[in-house]
Amino acid sequence: MRDVLVLLVFAGWALALPYWGSEFLVSLALTCLMYVALSTSWALFCGTTRYLSLATSAFFGLGAYTSAIGLAQFGWVPTILLGAGIAALVALVMGAAVLHLRGTYFAVLTFGMTELIRHAVTYFEKSVTGTVGRVLATVPERDTVYLTMLALAVLAVAVSVWVRRTRFGLALAGIGGDEQRAQTLGVNTRWVKLAGFALTAAFAGAVGAAMSVRWTYIDPHTVFNPFIGFQTVLIALIGGALTLWGPLIAAIVFSVLAETLRLQAPQVYMMTLGLLLILSVLYLPGGLASLRWEIFRGWRFGRAGRG
Repeated sequence: MRDVLVLLVFAGWALALPYWGSEFLVSLALTCLMYVALSTSWALFCGTTRYLSLATSAFFGLGAYTSAIGLAQFGWVPTILLGAGIAALVALVMGAAVLHLRGTYFAVLTFGMTELIRHAVTYFEKSVTGTVGRVLATVPERDTVYLTMLALAVLAVAVSVWVRRTRFGLALAGIGGDEQRAQTLGVNTRWVKLAGFALTAAFAGAVGAAMSVRWTYIDPHTVFNPFIGFQTVLIALIGGALTLWGPLIAAIVFSVLAETLRLQAPQVYMMTLGLLLILSVLYLPGGLASLRWEIFRGWRFGRAGRG
């Protein structure tokens, strides 16, 4: 119940922002919501099962191209759903090929498949359509895009809250703890992993379809940018991939940090990002969300010592 109340407060504050915030603030909030949805959905599968996927940018790019091609024909909401569906379908194919691997092998192969998809789209655009990218002639209003991203961010957190309380969530956690033991307990780990991977991809595809309209022109280099996937992973890890609210908090912090430093001092931004990751791995393996537990433990032991 507490998680639901916090989510409602977050959604209410974000819903009111376009009515009193400036254009810059709304644009910043849009970036925050994008990474909230991406990092929360990524952590739902990858954080729980400990499968390090680097394929987020592939699913994001597929959703973006779905929007660029189908928005004028299908309309806004069907295009978002179509982007999610195509990304989930590709994730099922990709997962069937690589989800039997773990660790570095899985991470490298998902990144390799992302690059393969990017180059395949580039080849198709140049050889078949005769273009490098696509112009988005049909673009919805700003508030429509914002409300869609808010809905996707809230839905990602809500699904994460719900899944963690289901047998499916327990199966994901069991795979992360000891996959072989989960198999002996009757968990169909293959199908659970495929479903979790497809769920993560569906959110990334929907986010890509919604966010693509921020650009009037897209190309494979822009929407399949590996930085989108890397930053999603970093946000989830630094916030706390095993926690519910860690990715959300980190997404807001890093979005503000990115807008503050990226344009004025991009090198400083990247250095800061790397430094925070190193410090988090060394001193906060549970992410920023674990700070509250450390503070609480210190306060409790301090009171016990005084008593």
